[in-house]
Amino acid sequence: MKKALVVGATGGMGYAIVKELILRGVEVIAFARTKSKIDQLFGDEQNVKACAGDVFNMEDLLEAAKDVDVIFQAGNIPYSAWEEKLELFMGNILAAAKSQSAKLVVVDNIYAYGRSDGKKVSEDFPKNPHTKKGRIRLRVEKLIKESGIPFVIAHFPDFYGPNAENTILHYTLKGVANDKKSSYVGNQEIAREFIFTPDGAKAIVNLALENNAYGQNWNIPGYGVIKGREIIELIRENIDYQKGVSTISKSMIRFLGLFNRDMREVVEMFYLNEEPVVLSGSKYEQYFGELPRTSYREGLKQTIEYMRKNLL
Repeated sequence: MKKALVVGATGGMGYAIVKELILRGVEVIAFARTKSKIDQLFGDEQNVKACAGDVFNMEDLLEAAKDVDVIFQAGNIPYSAWEEKLELFMGNILAAAKSQSAKLVVVDNIYAYGRSDGKKVSEDFPKNPHTKKGRIRLRVEKLIKESGIPFVIAHFPDFYGPNAENTILHYTLKGVANDKKSSYVGNQEIAREFIFTPDGAKAIVNLALENNAYGQNWNIPGYGVIKGREIIELIRENIDYQKGVSTISKSMIRFLGLFNRDMREVVEMFYLNEEPVVLSGSKYEQYFGELPRTSYREGLKQTIEYMRKNLL
């Protein structure tokens, strides 16, 4: 891989992938809607070219994809637009990959698996989504697999990390970084899984560099499961944070959904806070060795330090 396009380069996982590719000596086209944000994040990087555009504009996407070997799809659109636009979104990316005979590496979530009934989820776990968004993700996966384009689909748990703003943990960490009262989404006594974005980026770039990884789905777990209460305890130990952390319940999100369409869409995914899906990384480790795994203590510390330096 000599040249890669990262779609959604200014998001949490896209940012981490760009940084990881730079470390590997890969020339990167950073694609996102806002050039000023791309410049802010990567302006000092000599091996990154900023390319602002709209993924729904094929001219923008084709221009960005010129001469690339691999396209990393790390972008997303609001939940409220998924039903109408997510398949079109991916269809445009597939068309761009086909135009350059490029490979496609997709950052995916766990929605298509549906409920796991407490079992660790491996790649051969039956995908039986019970939510609208899970069914949409499964349709998008089918679209990729039927495209004829060499693909890697990597499933991740919820993200946290530097520049990972559109995440559940970000709402908690934002209050902490500002030394204000904060909140945690879901029951703080239920253990669930998160992944530090630099770890996820290392793993997915490893997959992208291995020809035998293509044509397959891969599960990339985080450091393990952790309770919300334990996250708060680690934060307090790391940075002497003493403010209160309240709980955001499903009923609170449902109430907010009366006034906000995207919040209405969040309600159906709340089951992940009550019945967490935990991924098995055994397939990855069989082929590549130990997964990149930063402890929650260190990952939270680095994330909060980044937020205080860059976002406040």
